[in-house]
Amino acid sequence: MSRLEPLLIDQSVKGRRGVGIPKSPVSQPLGHLIPEKFLRKKKPHLPEVTEFQVVRHFTRLSQLNFSIDTHFYPLGSCTMKYNPKLNEAMAGLPGLKNIHPLAPDVVSQGMLEILYNLEQWLIRVTGFDAFTLQPAAGAHGELTGIFLAQAYHRARGNKKSVVLIPDSAHGTNPASAALAGFKVVQVKSQSDGHIDLSDYRQKLTDEVALIMITLPNTLGIFEGQIETITREAHAKGALVYLDGANFNALAGLVRPGDLGFDICHINLHKTFSTPHGGGGPGAGPVGVKKELEPFLPVPRVLKEKEKFVMRDSKHQFPQSIGQMRSFFGSTGVLLRAYTYMVTLGEDGVKEMSRRAIINANFIRVRLSKIFKVAANEPCMHEAVFSGVPALKNGTKTLDIAKRLLDYGYYAPTVYFPLIVPECLMIEPTETETPETLEAFCTTIEKIAREIETDPEMVKHAPHTTPVQRLDEVQAAREPVLKWPSWNSAFNTFYEEKTQKSQGPQK
Repeated sequence: MSRLEPLLIDQSVKGRRGVGIPKSPVSQPLGHLIPEKFLRKKKPHLPEVTEFQVVRHFTRLSQLNFSIDTHFYPLGSCTMKYNPKLNEAMAGLPGLKNIHPLAPDVVSQGMLEILYNLEQWLIRVTGFDAFTLQPAAGAHGELTGIFLAQAYHRARGNKKSVVLIPDSAHGTNPASAALAGFKVVQVKSQSDGHIDLSDYRQKLTDEVALIMITLPNTLGIFEGQIETITREAHAKGALVYLDGANFNALAGLVRPGDLGFDICHINLHKTFSTPHGGGGPGAGPVGVKKELEPFLPVPRVLKEKEKFVMRDSKHQFPQSIGQMRSFFGSTGVLLRAYTYMVTLGEDGVKEMSRRAIINANFIRVRLSKIFKVAANEPCMHEAVFSGVPALKNGTKTLDIAKRLLDYGYYAPTVYFPLIVPECLMIEPTETETPETLEAFCTTIEKIAREIETDPEMVKHAPHTTPVQRLDEVQAAREPVLKWPSWNSAFNTFYEEKTQKSQGPQK
């Protein structure tokens, strides 16, 4: 039976030690070395445990995790792909790991060259003219891109105040636009998932500064009228922004800069493999066309007479929007992404995207016997369904997601996009084998049969995880971070609950 791992503080026994710290050779009181106001008034309340207890504790915690290294992780719209261990090795090289961000250019040539080359790589694969590597992740990249558009219009004396966003875009788009002070106007989708051109044209007024488009959109499909959309936007003096979070389906196959986009962010922690999830780390470089380059954030890495230099003066870039992140951004993530690009090469990146599309369409076709496909056409990197046809006896999409945990699969994204009822969004990525995809689809079919024959089993899932179904709203608002005693109170409670529940127990 699964149990929660007790906290280290609950395993603490006075006097236990894992490491012996030598007595300080300094005979003077600490007050002579550290100002009195910075000294503790009493000892910190820390666990007293053995080294072996610590090792076992964190090992057991790691075994409770669902992760890309242990499970199929079909989280739609987030591209939770495998991070090759080679990336970690390269990012851990002493000459890169230990370099100080304030070190002068003359001793930072290796790092500066890598950052410069990464920008050139992104320029080639996207069709834009310049990049900034500063943004910390996708939403930060969006905000940076919106500030760039704002600066562009301000420099031209334009007083545009509206951002158009299709209802098939990522949810961070309207949040970022509103944060920058714009009025957000939503553009409708047609029943086939594509942008409604008549609604778009009606709302494309002279007040529109920017159109933010997710491509492929959140239904996983490519917008066939994209060149018409960008051309008509430019005719009205508006810029077009690409939310590149779904670039895993485009890399090497389509260059957004060739389609009429003016600004784009790329999630390196999605498309180019670096670790993702849990709040970070991330990187969301932003690319722009030539006319927007003067507004890019500083510092910038430039190549001058075979040397790489950092330029951060507002005198050199008087129209810059300023600095969006400390130093150059998440250099550890940037290093991993560059390693991935160089390892695959341009042909490998194309194959990456092709396989992502093939795997997603395998899922789309295979599960269309159970669910309703949101868009009745070949998808790109993710397959989106409505679970309504399979949902009976009071079950919901959330129940399917929870039941998958019992079978060793991380749940796909559910209830997004909002325009699909009881939505399931499944993204297998390119690294999963056909055998894994087949096993996953077979499990979905099994759960669909359970909904027919034993719906209570599904409605009360999961049954094999350390914690069963939670009240998610209450857990978010009133989280219980520590019980009086994990070993007694919780495990007694857990055993009582699991004995009453149905289904397999471990």
